[in-house]
Amino acid sequence: MIDENHDSGEMFRRCERMSGSWTSDTICAGARIDWQPVLAGLLEQIEIEPPLQEIVDKLSRGDRLTRSDGLFLFDYDDLDAIGQIADAVKISRYGERAFFNHNVHVNQTNICVLSCKFCAFRRGKKATDAYAHDIDDFLEILRHYAPHVDEVHSVGGLHPDWEIEYYEKLFSAIKKEFPHLHIKALTAVEVKHISKISQLTVVETLRRLQRSGLGSLPGGGAEILNDSIRDIICKGKETSQEYLDIHRTAHAIGMPTNCTMLFGTIESAVHRVEHLLSLRGLQDQTAGFQCFVPYPYLPDSSRLPEAQLATGSEILRVIAISRILLDNIPHIKAYRMNLGDGISELALSFGADDIDGTVQQESIMHLAGSTAPLDHDREQLSRLIRDAGCIPVQRNTIYTRFSEYKTPVKKSWRLPMAR
Repeated sequence: MIDENHDSGEMFRRCERMSGSWTSDTICAGARIDWQPVLAGLLEQIEIEPPLQEIVDKLSRGDRLTRSDGLFLFDYDDLDAIGQIADAVKISRYGERAFFNHNVHVNQTNICVLSCKFCAFRRGKKATDAYAHDIDDFLEILRHYAPHVDEVHSVGGLHPDWEIEYYEKLFSAIKKEFPHLHIKALTAVEVKHISKISQLTVVETLRRLQRSGLGSLPGGGAEILNDSIRDIICKGKETSQEYLDIHRTAHAIGMPTNCTMLFGTIESAVHRVEHLLSLRGLQDQTAGFQCFVPYPYLPDSSRLPEAQLATGSEILRVIAISRILLDNIPHIKAYRMNLGDGISELALSFGADDIDGTVQQESIMHLAGSTAPLDHDREQLSRLIRDAGCIPVQRNTIYTRFSEYKTPVKKSWRLPMAR
């Protein structure tokens, strides 16, 4: 980690700092107002080889990196050097902090009208292990976790029969029984599907769901924003432009979202860079993305034998380059449910500043092959963060409330010494 000598209590743009807790707006999302000059100072501390000097100089001046710069970074051999640069970018914004939240994942259904080649979660309606939770079932599951979490993350398949009324009733019921819970739900393709079968526009759909309690979109389903790739790995999903337009619409009505990238299927470095620049371009227009979540394709039990699969070093490279290129998206997440604890901890030194949350239960990544533990509590997450040399900070879903997490002090018991 690079040392930084600035008082963290003075560094937050439009934030109120209060004895280990602070607030922010959704655009700033907890970042420093003066991160650019801080970054220039941090980059001066790094010994840079000549091939990277032009990129470092651009970052120090606040110049935007280009497509060519991104491709150069994907081809550059020294991953440690790229990681140091990404770490400096992260530290310039957040110091040594790393963020997590207290959440639970509950999927509404695994029944889906599509059959994406990479997906191990989807089931046909007649499958023996297909499920579709009615509202009472969903609430019963949630009751086990709701007293202990502040977010429910809910995505699922494209159910052929569920129009918008199901989701309105579900979200309203959640907010009625658990008003403290933030509802982060629905991928862009789910929004498109609900709109289509309900004969509504996307903006009408999102406004109605927002009034029912939907707080934000998780951003899943971006895969790779290239339609030739999408036609192979997820034919029938929304187009690249539709993904961007649905998030543009959410941002326009004041609904913040995350954004994602699935890598390690059949895409090239060119596709990855163009994906990142597409997200950066929309963020220039809307400032509605709060966090970018890159995650590698997990092969087990799914159906894409031609996938290239990402190694551990490739995962760290993608995270680092994402932090360097996405200068206008506040947070980069090392999604623990996909990466596992070990890579997530390493990623906190390669530009990531968030590891998601406690989760409690999760289906999509685990059916695809994830072995990440599901039973981590706040103390275990904070230990993972501290082991990475960072300060654990619990946040809310939309990055407007923060509190440094203090690990409870446990009483030490010792046997009496023999005399």
